[in-house]
Amino acid sequence: MKKINIAYWVFTGLFLAVMIMSAVTSFMPNPDADAFVKHLGVPGSIFKFLAVLKVLGAIALLIPGYPRLKEWAYAGFTFDLVGAVYLGLAAGDPLKDWIFVFVMLGLVFASYYFYHKRRAGVVAGNASLESRRIPNQ
Repeated sequence: MKKINIAYWVFTGLFLAVMIMSAVTSFMPNPDADAFVKHLGVPGSIFKFLAVLKVLGAIALLIPGYPRLKEWAYAGFTFDLVGAVYLGLAAGDPLKDWIFVFVMLGLVFASYYFYHKRRAGVVAGNASLESRRIPNQ
């Protein structure tokens, strides 16, 4: 169980660090980012909205409990990353320019996988504790 916890926190920590940095930089003035947004052909305001959602998703993954909220956060991050690849390809960028996004998708999938491994271990651990209880007579 310890290895699963370590793997979960490594993948989740790396993923969330990049997502939070991405969110923070969305609120900073950057002419290169503005040119990139124009290249993609989407309004710049959508990136500020997505930045707020990234922060909320990071909070959802970091707070204990709330498994349904965590599922939605993982789904939201996946939609964000897949949407980024789609926008890049639709704008005519070669797939090799989006390799980093695929790495991020790998991190989110690894975090999600180990999140469920952790939950299964916790549930199994609680079940074994329940079976050891002496019934009231």
